Amino acid sequence: VRQYHHDLSAAAPEAVAEVLARYTGDRWLWRGMHPFHEQTGAEAVADMFWSPLKASFTRLQRRPDIFLAGRNEMDGFHSVWVVSMGHLMGLFDHPWLGIRPTGRITMLRYVEFNRVENGKITETAMFCDIPQVMVQAGQNPFPPQTGAHLVQPGPMTHEGLMWGAQDPAKGKATLDAINAMLTGMGRSERSSKPNPNYADILAETWHEDMIWWGPYGIGATYTIERYIKQHARPFGQALNDGYRFNGHLCRVAEGHFGGFFGWANLTVRNSGGYMGMPAGPQPADMRVVDMYRAENGKLAENWIFIDLLHFLNMQGLDVLARNSAL
Repeated sequence: VRQYHHDLSAAAPEAVAEVLARYTGDRWLWRGMHPFHEQTGAEAVADMFWSPLKASFTRLQRRPDIFLAGRNEMDGFHSVWVVSMGHLMGLFDHPWLGIRPTGRITMLRYVEFNRVENGKITETAMFCDIPQVMVQAGQNPFPPQTGAHLVQPGPMTHEGLMWGAQDPAKGKATLDAINAMLTGMGRSERSSKPNPNYADILAETWHEDMIWWGPYGIGATYTIERYIKQHARPFGQALNDGYRFNGHLCRVAEGHFGGFFGWANLTVRNSGGYMGMPAGPQPADMRVVDMYRAENGKLAENWIFIDLLHFLNMQGLDVLARNSAL
Protein backbone atom coordinates (compact mmCIF):
# COMPACT_ATOMS: atom_id res chain seq x y z
CA VAL A 1 0.00 0.00 0.00
CA ARG A 2 2.87 2.41 0.76
CA GLN A 3 4.40 1.74 -2.67
CA TYR A 4 0.96 2.19 -4.26
CA HIS A 5 0.60 5.58 -2.56
CA HIS A 6 4.09 6.58 -3.73
CA ASP A 7 3.48 5.65 -7.36
CA LEU A 8 0.00 7.17 -7.41
CA SER A 9 1.34 10.48 -6.10
CA ALA A 10 4.01 10.53 -8.81
CA ALA A 11 1.64 9.65 -11.67
CA ALA A 12 0.32 12.20 -14.14
CA PRO A 13 -3.49 12.28 -14.52
CA GLU A 14 -3.35 10.32 -17.76
CA ALA A 15 -1.17 7.61 -16.14
CA VAL A 16 -3.33 7.00 -13.08
CA ALA A 17 -5.28 4.06 -14.51
CA GLU A 18 -2.07 2.13 -15.21
CA VAL A 19 -0.85 2.65 -11.63
CA LEU A 20 -4.18 1.57 -10.18
CA ALA A 21 -4.25 -1.55 -12.35
CA ARG A 22 -0.75 -2.50 -11.19
CA TYR A 23 -1.72 -2.60 -7.51
CA THR A 24 -5.38 -3.70 -7.53
CA GLY A 25 -7.28 -6.88 -8.30
CA ASP A 26 -9.31 -7.44 -11.47
CA ARG A 27 -12.64 -6.93 -9.67
CA TRP A 28 -11.44 -4.21 -7.32
CA LEU A 29 -14.44 -2.72 -5.48
CA TRP A 30 -13.99 0.97 -4.68
CA ARG A 31 -16.44 2.91 -2.51
CA GLY A 32 -16.37 6.70 -2.52
CA MET A 33 -18.50 9.54 -1.27
CA HIS A 34 -21.14 11.35 -3.32
CA PRO A 35 -20.94 11.87 -6.28
CA PHE A 36 -18.52 8.95 -6.80
CA HIS A 37 -20.32 6.07 -5.00
CA GLU A 38 -19.33 2.50 -5.97
CA GLN A 39 -16.92 1.80 -8.83
CA THR A 40 -15.37 -1.44 -10.08
CA GLY A 41 -11.91 -1.71 -11.63
CA ALA A 42 -8.96 0.58 -12.19
CA GLU A 43 -10.28 2.36 -15.29
CA ALA A 44 -13.55 3.35 -13.64
CA VAL A 45 -11.85 4.62 -10.45
CA ALA A 46 -9.30 6.58 -12.45
CA ASP A 47 -11.95 8.17 -14.67
CA MET A 48 -14.34 8.97 -11.85
CA PHE A 49 -12.03 10.11 -9.05
CA TRP A 50 -8.24 10.15 -9.29
CA SER A 51 -7.60 11.57 -12.78
CA PRO A 52 -9.99 14.54 -12.41
CA LEU A 53 -8.69 15.23 -8.90
CA LYS A 54 -5.05 15.25 -10.02
CA ALA A 55 -5.93 17.40 -13.04
CA SER A 56 -7.59 19.98 -10.78
CA PHE A 57 -5.03 20.02 -7.96
CA THR A 58 -1.54 20.67 -9.29
CA ARG A 59 1.29 18.68 -7.67
CA LEU A 60 -1.12 16.78 -5.43
CA GLN A 61 0.65 15.20 -2.45
CA ARG A 62 -0.49 12.83 0.28
CA ARG A 63 0.16 14.00 3.85
CA PRO A 64 -0.82 11.10 6.16
CA ASP A 65 -1.27 11.47 9.91
CA ILE A 66 -2.36 7.90 10.66
CA PHE A 67 -1.20 4.70 8.96
CA LEU A 68 -2.13 1.31 10.39
CA ALA A 69 -2.83 -2.28 9.44
CA GLY A 70 -5.03 -4.81 11.16
CA ARG A 71 -7.35 -7.76 10.85
CA ASN A 72 -11.06 -7.04 10.43
CA GLU A 73 -13.20 -7.85 13.45
CA MET A 74 -16.31 -7.87 11.23
CA ASP A 75 -15.31 -11.10 9.46
CA GLY A 76 -13.82 -12.86 12.46
CA PHE A 77 -10.38 -11.23 12.05
CA HIS A 78 -9.85 -12.95 8.70
CA SER A 79 -9.19 -10.16 6.18
CA VAL A 80 -6.29 -7.70 6.39
CA TRP A 81 -6.92 -3.98 5.93
CA VAL A 82 -4.52 -1.05 5.72
CA VAL A 83 -5.82 2.38 6.74
CA SER A 84 -4.40 5.80 5.89
CA MET A 85 -5.79 9.12 7.13
CA GLY A 86 -4.65 12.70 6.63
CA HIS A 87 -4.86 15.30 3.87
CA LEU A 88 -4.33 15.43 0.13
CA MET A 89 -2.75 18.82 -0.61
CA GLY A 90 -2.32 20.61 -3.90
CA LEU A 91 -2.67 23.89 -5.72
CA PHE A 92 -6.34 24.26 -6.64
CA ASP A 93 -5.80 25.41 -10.24
CA HIS A 94 -8.80 24.03 -12.16
CA PRO A 95 -12.49 23.44 -11.31
CA TRP A 96 -13.37 20.23 -9.47
CA LEU A 97 -16.96 18.99 -9.07
CA GLY A 98 -18.17 22.47 -10.01
CA ILE A 99 -16.11 24.09 -7.23
CA ARG A 100 -14.33 27.17 -8.54
CA PRO A 101 -10.51 27.08 -8.16
CA THR A 102 -8.42 29.48 -6.09
CA GLY A 103 -4.88 28.92 -7.35
CA ARG A 104 -3.89 28.45 -3.70
CA ILE A 105 -2.92 25.57 -1.44
CA THR A 106 -6.01 23.51 -0.64
CA MET A 107 -6.28 20.58 1.76
CA LEU A 108 -8.66 17.68 1.12
CA ARG A 109 -9.19 15.68 4.31
CA TYR A 110 -9.29 11.94 3.54
CA VAL A 111 -9.35 8.48 5.05
CA GLU A 112 -8.73 5.35 2.98
CA PHE A 113 -9.36 1.69 3.93
CA ASN A 114 -7.65 -0.86 1.65
CA ARG A 115 -8.26 -4.60 1.88
CA VAL A 116 -5.14 -6.52 0.80
CA GLU A 117 -5.22 -10.10 -0.49
CA ASN A 118 -2.36 -12.00 -2.12
CA GLY A 119 -0.37 -8.83 -2.72
CA LYS A 120 -3.23 -6.89 -4.34
CA ILE A 121 -5.74 -4.31 -3.13
CA THR A 122 -9.15 -5.90 -3.68
CA GLU A 123 -11.49 -3.50 -1.86
CA THR A 124 -11.26 0.19 -0.93
CA ALA A 125 -13.32 2.76 0.96
CA MET A 126 -12.17 6.31 0.15
CA PHE A 127 -13.85 9.04 2.20
CA CYS A 128 -13.02 12.72 1.79
CA ASP A 129 -14.45 15.99 3.09
CA ILE A 130 -15.61 17.75 -0.09
CA PRO A 131 -17.54 20.53 1.71
CA GLN A 132 -14.32 21.47 3.51
CA VAL A 133 -12.75 22.14 0.09
CA MET A 134 -15.73 24.31 -0.81
CA VAL A 135 -15.20 26.38 2.33
CA GLN A 136 -11.49 26.82 1.62
CA ALA A 137 -12.47 28.05 -1.84
CA GLY A 138 -14.93 30.59 -0.38
CA GLN A 139 -18.04 28.67 -1.49
CA ASN A 140 -19.59 27.58 1.82
CA PRO A 141 -22.65 25.40 1.06
CA PHE A 142 -24.07 25.20 4.59
CA PRO A 143 -25.65 27.39 7.28
CA PRO A 144 -23.56 28.08 10.43
CA GLN A 145 -22.41 24.83 12.04
CA THR A 146 -22.58 23.89 15.70
CA GLY A 147 -18.86 23.08 16.02
CA ALA A 148 -15.67 24.73 14.74
CA HIS A 149 -14.26 24.58 11.20
CA LEU A 150 -10.56 23.72 11.03
CA VAL A 151 -8.01 22.17 8.71
CA GLN A 152 -7.71 19.35 11.18
CA PRO A 153 -4.41 18.30 12.72
CA GLY A 154 -3.30 14.72 13.24
CA PRO A 155 -2.97 12.98 16.61
CA MET A 156 -1.74 15.06 19.54
CA THR A 157 0.87 12.39 20.29
CA HIS A 158 2.28 12.38 16.71
CA GLU A 159 2.57 8.57 16.81
CA GLY A 160 -0.05 7.67 14.22
CA LEU A 161 2.32 6.69 11.39
CA MET A 162 3.00 3.07 12.25
CA TRP A 163 5.36 1.95 9.49
CA GLY A 164 6.50 -1.10 11.48
CA ALA A 165 4.93 -3.85 13.56
CA GLN A 166 3.26 -2.85 16.82
CA ASP A 167 2.62 -4.68 20.08
CA PRO A 168 -0.55 -6.73 19.42
CA ALA A 169 -1.70 -6.13 23.02
CA LYS A 170 -1.92 -2.39 22.35
CA GLY A 171 -4.09 -2.95 19.29
CA LYS A 172 -6.39 -5.27 21.23
CA ALA A 173 -6.73 -2.69 24.00
CA THR A 174 -7.64 -0.02 21.45
CA LEU A 175 -10.23 -2.25 19.82
CA ASP A 176 -11.63 -3.09 23.25
CA ALA A 177 -11.99 0.64 24.00
CA ILE A 178 -13.79 1.23 20.69
CA ASN A 179 -16.18 -1.67 21.32
CA ALA A 180 -16.86 -0.49 24.87
CA MET A 181 -17.78 2.92 23.49
CA LEU A 182 -20.13 1.35 20.93
CA THR A 183 -21.81 -0.66 23.70
CA GLY A 184 -22.19 2.52 25.76
CA MET A 185 -23.82 4.29 22.82
CA GLY A 186 -26.36 1.47 22.71
CA ARG A 187 -27.20 2.06 26.37
CA SER A 188 -27.44 5.86 25.99
CA GLU A 189 -30.93 6.30 24.61
CA ARG A 190 -31.14 8.48 21.49
CA SER A 191 -33.88 10.91 22.32
CA SER A 192 -34.90 14.47 21.66
CA LYS A 193 -35.13 14.92 25.44
CA PRO A 194 -31.91 15.69 27.39
CA ASN A 195 -30.52 12.64 29.20
CA PRO A 196 -29.14 13.82 32.57
CA ASN A 197 -26.84 10.77 32.72
CA TYR A 198 -25.44 11.12 29.20
CA ALA A 199 -22.19 12.79 30.27
CA ASP A 200 -21.57 10.08 32.87
CA ILE A 201 -22.16 7.36 30.26
CA LEU A 202 -19.70 9.00 27.86
CA ALA A 203 -17.12 9.41 30.64
CA GLU A 204 -16.99 5.63 31.02
CA THR A 205 -15.26 5.28 27.66
CA TRP A 206 -14.08 8.83 26.74
CA HIS A 207 -11.52 11.11 28.34
CA GLU A 208 -13.02 14.30 29.74
CA ASP A 209 -10.87 16.36 27.35
CA MET A 210 -11.86 14.28 24.31
CA ILE A 211 -11.56 15.91 20.90
CA TRP A 212 -14.21 15.13 18.26
CA TRP A 213 -12.89 16.14 14.84
CA GLY A 214 -16.18 16.29 12.90
CA PRO A 215 -16.73 16.93 9.18
CA TYR A 216 -17.48 20.35 7.78
CA GLY A 217 -21.18 21.10 8.26
CA ILE A 218 -20.97 19.88 11.86
CA GLY A 219 -17.47 20.90 12.92
CA ALA A 220 -15.00 19.96 15.63
CA THR A 221 -15.63 20.11 19.36
CA TYR A 222 -13.62 19.62 22.56
CA THR A 223 -14.49 18.07 25.98
CA ILE A 224 -17.45 15.83 26.79
CA GLU A 225 -19.66 18.77 27.80
CA ARG A 226 -19.10 20.69 24.56
CA TYR A 227 -19.40 17.50 22.48
CA ILE A 228 -22.89 16.97 23.90
CA LYS A 229 -23.85 20.61 23.36
CA GLN A 230 -22.29 21.11 19.91
CA HIS A 231 -22.94 17.73 18.28
CA ALA A 232 -24.66 14.93 20.19
CA ARG A 233 -27.67 16.92 21.35
CA PRO A 234 -28.45 18.62 17.96
CA PHE A 235 -27.97 15.24 16.25
CA GLY A 236 -30.28 13.46 18.69
CA GLN A 237 -32.96 16.15 18.59
CA ALA A 238 -33.26 16.13 14.80
CA LEU A 239 -32.41 12.54 13.85
CA ASN A 240 -33.96 10.38 16.56
CA ASP A 241 -37.05 9.51 14.50
CA GLY A 242 -36.56 6.15 12.80
CA TYR A 243 -32.87 5.90 13.75
CA ARG A 244 -31.42 2.57 12.54
CA PHE A 245 -27.88 1.26 12.96
CA ASN A 246 -26.93 -0.89 9.96
CA GLY A 247 -23.53 -2.12 11.15
CA HIS A 248 -19.93 -1.90 9.97
CA LEU A 249 -18.06 -3.55 7.10
CA CYS A 250 -14.62 -3.15 8.64
CA ARG A 251 -13.35 -2.49 12.17
CA VAL A 252 -9.61 -2.66 12.83
CA ALA A 253 -6.99 -1.41 15.28
CA GLU A 254 -3.21 -1.30 15.65
CA GLY A 255 -1.21 0.36 18.39
CA HIS A 256 -3.18 3.19 19.97
CA PHE A 257 -5.27 3.76 16.82
CA GLY A 258 -8.27 2.12 15.20
CA GLY A 259 -11.47 2.75 13.34
CA PHE A 260 -14.35 1.48 11.26
CA PHE A 261 -16.60 2.24 8.31
CA GLY A 262 -20.05 1.16 7.16
CA TRP A 263 -22.02 1.36 3.92
CA ALA A 264 -24.24 2.85 5.19
CA ASN A 265 -23.68 2.81 8.97
CA LEU A 266 -26.91 4.63 9.80
CA THR A 267 -30.33 5.29 8.33
CA VAL A 268 -32.17 8.24 9.88
CA ARG A 269 -35.01 10.61 9.13
CA ASN A 270 -34.48 14.33 9.59
CA SER A 271 -37.40 15.52 11.72
CA GLY A 272 -36.43 19.12 11.01
CA GLY A 273 -33.64 21.61 11.58
CA TYR A 274 -30.57 19.42 11.22
CA MET A 275 -27.85 21.35 9.33
CA GLY A 276 -30.48 23.92 8.43
CA MET A 277 -32.58 21.42 6.49
CA PRO A 278 -36.36 21.18 6.79
CA ALA A 279 -37.88 17.88 7.80
CA GLY A 280 -37.08 15.09 5.35
CA PRO A 281 -39.95 13.15 3.79
CA GLN A 282 -38.10 9.84 3.91
CA PRO A 283 -35.17 8.10 5.67
CA ALA A 284 -31.65 8.88 4.42
CA ASP A 285 -28.36 7.01 4.75
CA MET A 286 -25.26 8.18 6.59
CA ARG A 287 -22.04 6.62 5.34
CA VAL A 288 -19.55 7.17 8.16
CA VAL A 289 -15.90 6.56 9.04
CA ASP A 290 -14.68 6.88 12.63
CA MET A 291 -10.96 6.91 13.46
CA TYR A 292 -9.79 6.91 17.09
CA ARG A 293 -6.79 7.43 19.32
CA ALA A 294 -6.93 5.58 22.62
CA GLU A 295 -5.06 6.52 25.78
CA ASN A 296 -4.99 4.56 29.03
CA GLY A 297 -8.03 2.47 28.13
CA LYS A 298 -10.27 5.34 27.01
CA LEU A 299 -10.79 7.23 23.74
CA ALA A 300 -9.04 10.60 23.51
CA GLU A 301 -9.48 11.70 19.88
CA ASN A 302 -12.04 10.85 17.19
CA TRP A 303 -11.84 11.85 13.52
CA ILE A 304 -15.21 11.62 11.73
CA PHE A 305 -16.01 11.45 8.03
CA ILE A 306 -19.69 11.54 7.00
CA ASP A 307 -20.96 11.55 3.43
CA LEU A 308 -23.16 14.58 4.09
CA LEU A 309 -23.54 15.33 0.38
CA HIS A 310 -25.14 11.90 -0.11
CA PHE A 311 -27.29 12.30 3.02
CA LEU A 312 -28.60 15.66 1.80
CA ASN A 313 -29.01 14.44 -1.78
CA MET A 314 -31.30 11.67 -0.55
CA GLN A 315 -33.44 14.42 1.01
CA GLY A 316 -33.67 16.34 -2.26
CA LEU A 317 -30.77 18.81 -1.96
CA ASP A 318 -27.97 18.39 -4.52
CA VAL A 319 -25.32 20.64 -2.95
CA LEU A 320 -22.81 20.32 -5.80
CA ALA A 321 -25.38 21.05 -8.51
CA ARG A 322 -26.62 24.10 -6.61
CA ASN A 323 -23.06 25.36 -6.21
CA SER A 324 -22.32 24.85 -9.92
CA ALA A 325 -25.39 26.89 -10.88
CA LEU A 326 -24.33 29.95 -8.88
